[in-house]
Amino acid sequence: MRQDREPAILDGHNDVLLRLWNDGGKAAARGFIEGRGGHIDLPRARAGGFGGGFFALYAPSPGEDEEAVMQAMSRPRYELPLPPMLEREAAMRVICEEIAILRHLERQGALKICRGTGDLRACLAGGELAAIMHMEGAEAIDADLDTLEVLHAAGLRSLGPVWSRPTIFGHGVPFAFPASPDTGPGLTEAGKRLIRRCNALGVMIDLSHINAAGFRDVAAISDAPLVATHSNAHAICPHARNLTDWQLDAIAESDGMVGLNFAAAFLRPDGQMRTDVPLDVMLRHLDYLIERLGEGRVGFGSDFDGAMIPGAIGDVAGLPALCRAMRDHGYDDALMEKLCHGNWLRVLEKTWGEA
Repeated sequence: MRQDREPAILDGHNDVLLRLWNDGGKAAARGFIEGRGGHIDLPRARAGGFGGGFFALYAPSPGEDEEAVMQAMSRPRYELPLPPMLEREAAMRVICEEIAILRHLERQGALKICRGTGDLRACLAGGELAAIMHMEGAEAIDADLDTLEVLHAAGLRSLGPVWSRPTIFGHGVPFAFPASPDTGPGLTEAGKRLIRRCNALGVMIDLSHINAAGFRDVAAISDAPLVATHSNAHAICPHARNLTDWQLDAIAESDGMVGLNFAAAFLRPDGQMRTDVPLDVMLRHLDYLIERLGEGRVGFGSDFDGAMIPGAIGDVAGLPALCRAMRDHGYDDALMEKLCHGNWLRVLEKTWGEA
């Protein structure tokens, strides 16, 4: 039986807060509420069946040129140099401003910051946009982890120890194609402490940007499910950002999950950041991830507002096109429920110590 209305989508990653920060901070929030700019705003989220997800806190590198990066990643082969480590004070300033934007949106009634799966389920059932506070790159956190405690108290429930640049905790992968994620050393001693403290607090650890050695270290240390919020299959697209079979097997063994990244360069077999990506390519990744991980360990991790998205989707209002393609491909009601939000609820419940 085909549902008239698809399950609400809980998404593993977006960069709305960075976009609003770049556009003027809290003053730009009205555009999000009324429907202007970017891949996600409130009216289009409702139109697309987007129930919410992980809202990333991210501090850009000085002089970061997103357009130049996109152009470089449109070549047949590339390896972009990694930005240098970001100073903690500079990172913390941006992170605090982005948290202020998120809290402002909550006060305006645009979304709810969710601290547990009960909050998420209530939002999905009631139509309120759910926001999980996530941090992409731990540059704002000190080696003693005092800042982690403060951020957790403020609502942080998910953390990627690295973006692509190095931190005091570990090393990320470069934007490189074709390339392996095995690009450098693993976690530092501070990084190992960070993983253990995240486990103790119930903060989910995101492995999307970490290199292979760091991934191995997290797998050896963590007692929580291994999760990559927005990554794809390296076997289909051999980009350094994608997950190899041994990484997928480790995630499956831990009962973790992977969110399918919509970024064109991580989907296309040629690794190019171009929007002419057939939905069939996304289905190939989904099929591969499901085959390797199982139906209960795959979801979405769009990277909306942080990447070039397939033209067949365009923005959050285009999500029904992907759902229709999944239905036509043979995904039934039970699988659609899992992929759209059920699997995220399961892994978060387990990670946050609620199961």
